[in-house]
Amino acid sequence: LQLPPLSMCRSNKSPWVCLTCSSVHCGRYVNGHAKKHYEDAQIPLTNHKKSEKQDKVQHTVCMDCSSYSTYCYRCDDFVVNDTKLGLVQKVREHLQNLENSAFTADRHRKRKLLENSSLNSKLLKVNGSTTAICATGLRNLGNTCFMNAILQSLSNIEQFCCYFKELPAVELRNGKTAGRRTYHTRSQGDNNVSLVEEFRKTLCALWQGSQTAFSPESLFYVVWKIMPNFRGYQQQDAHEFMRYLLDHLHLELQDGFNGVSHSAILQENSTLSASNKCCINGASTVVTAIFGGILQNEVNCLICGTESRKFDPFLDLSLDIPSQFRSKRSKNQENGPVCSLRDCLRSFTDLEELDETELYMCHKCKKKQKSTKKFWIQKLPKVLCLHLKRFHWTAYLRNKVDTYVEFPLRGLDMKCYLLEPENSGPENCLYDLAAVVVHHGSGVGSGHYTAYATHEGRWFHFNDSTVTLTDEETVVKAKAYILFYVERQAKAGSDKL
Repeated sequence: LQLPPLSMCRSNKSPWVCLTCSSVHCGRYVNGHAKKHYEDAQIPLTNHKKSEKQDKVQHTVCMDCSSYSTYCYRCDDFVVNDTKLGLVQKVREHLQNLENSAFTADRHRKRKLLENSSLNSKLLKVNGSTTAICATGLRNLGNTCFMNAILQSLSNIEQFCCYFKELPAVELRNGKTAGRRTYHTRSQGDNNVSLVEEFRKTLCALWQGSQTAFSPESLFYVVWKIMPNFRGYQQQDAHEFMRYLLDHLHLELQDGFNGVSHSAILQENSTLSASNKCCINGASTVVTAIFGGILQNEVNCLICGTESRKFDPFLDLSLDIPSQFRSKRSKNQENGPVCSLRDCLRSFTDLEELDETELYMCHKCKKKQKSTKKFWIQKLPKVLCLHLKRFHWTAYLRNKVDTYVEFPLRGLDMKCYLLEPENSGPENCLYDLAAVVVHHGSGVGSGHYTAYATHEGRWFHFNDSTVTLTDEETVVKAKAYILFYVERQAKAGSDKL
């Protein structure tokens, strides 16, 4: 099998080879030319008589050259079947051999470049010595930058990332296939895929010092399996993906992993003690122990003064950008003050009167009445995730609020938003930025996501396969979409928001 270059577009992302004629096209994650190849092959069949054999020219089965998964367009699903002679496995082994030989040659070429070039972009001078940047990028499978930005951000939240990386590996196949590469398919049962396992593998692949970007196809296949909203290759919302990801990790961890209950493991972990846990939808897991906080929702009837209180667990806080700042786009724009994260937090927690569409059912008045609402934070999480609501509906369009929001890199003080601030020590209310996700472009269904994150005191910019060193001045100028703040542990400076 000789693989020709992609024949319909110049994209080299996610190449799929037709197992009938060996032609290579971009797969369903990119421009879908592999599907067009299948559809074009069906046109001559429409003129054939029903008695004629039509299966000889149907180019229905193809293979992803990166993950080696087999897909049938006729079934519209991934398949695990093979021919009696095992021809699919032979193609798979041939592709693996091609990949291994190409990888060996590429590694040798890059080693020579590192030896001969002192200006390589992946090199960094630390204390007078030159070292390679250890960060690893993530391949874009076709508009999957929303996933890559979230994965890179989570990989730089040390306590959360280390928990998954230290989990034991799980072999999803047994017997004759043990030790071989696992091919996840949408046609397999739910028990044969594990989001926790693929998430663990992805995190382990990052920060290994590899100069080659990691391809998260296996994780994306599992995402397709258990999160139907993210099937396809259109642009998705990074915040929505993050919430689905954390929720499904939480649910799977509750069900146990490799025969061990994760709630039991969590209770034995001294750094994630019971006092730090926040229960959301059942037993606590590392997700709720790290990201879980509690809000107090306080509603007061304006007619009789009756007060209603409700406690709501949260994994992140979605903050409106106040309307008076929505016309401002640049940090240096002179028409009025710059919007700050404090303004967004104050807008979220300040007392507000509910409008006519949100009348409160007062139990004392026995009818819906005008009322006021206020949020207090009853419990702060270890990692405070703040989502700035940049997308909103106007008529039939979902527009983006492109306002620059000023945010601190260190010393975000959350004490004034607490319900009982006197019960919290000064250090427990201070947060330092760990990562920030940025959306570039004008619409939620378009544009591009990247992430900034700090690792061992240095800031990196993660743009899919490309990882570059950056500085604090560049980070603070970013138009943040999602901010990840980590609770400060050791005593530090007193600079605050």
